[in-house]
Amino acid sequence: MGEVLAGAAIFACLAGASLVSLMVHAHFPTHHLQDDTSAVVRLAANLFVVMSSLVLGLMINSAKNTFEAIDGNVHTFATDLIMLDRTLRHYGPEADSARQSLTAYVQRVVDTSTADSDTTVVPNRLSELLLNQIGDILAGLAPTDAKQTAVQQAATQQLQKVIEQRWILAEQSEGAIPAPLIALLVAWLTLIFASFGFRAPRNATIVFTCLISGALVAAAIYLIIDMDSPFSGPIQVSPAPLQRALAELTQ
Repeated sequence: MGEVLAGAAIFACLAGASLVSLMVHAHFPTHHLQDDTSAVVRLAANLFVVMSSLVLGLMINSAKNTFEAIDGNVHTFATDLIMLDRTLRHYGPEADSARQSLTAYVQRVVDTSTADSDTTVVPNRLSELLLNQIGDILAGLAPTDAKQTAVQQAATQQLQKVIEQRWILAEQSEGAIPAPLIALLVAWLTLIFASFGFRAPRNATIVFTCLISGALVAAAIYLIIDMDSPFSGPIQVSPAPLQRALAELTQ
């Protein structure tokens, strides 16, 4: 929802700046409409175009890196869950209750991911209790031989890795693009769009062009911001690895 509101606000700023400039420029004093003044306005607009292009490039690269990093971490998280389940199976029937808690946790993760939650691994109390329950069960096991002892230690280490990966994903869900950078970019783009209406003829074609241009630029920035938050919006990290992990656990 926050990304949608940001996109709508950006569209209002860009389209509003161009339309307001289009309406008020005719009321400027004559010496403000000379060719020299127009040339300086165009030079300033070109400067902001270059700076905006650089910032947009940085934002796209940052959002892309964030998306790819989280996507990779989701695959790693799913793999860790499968490996933990395999280890618990090797221990024997005594670890079945731990496997049931693990399956319940993965089912909850899959349910939240398909419900368009803000994060695939919501750090809520129930999920934490399920993982803690697995740790308590592992700690309460009484190995009867060296093999079970080794499996118990391996499962404990894998559980700690799962917990660590869960919190990494939860922390990464907030995005990495600073809000002041977005605000600065929007300010530059607003000035650029305001320059569009300077000495432009007032007709339906110009108004339509300003509105469409503002909408497309706002949509592009919206998608960049959305990609920086990969667990919500139209561009999301696929929950398929977690769904495959659940299918493996329930076999």
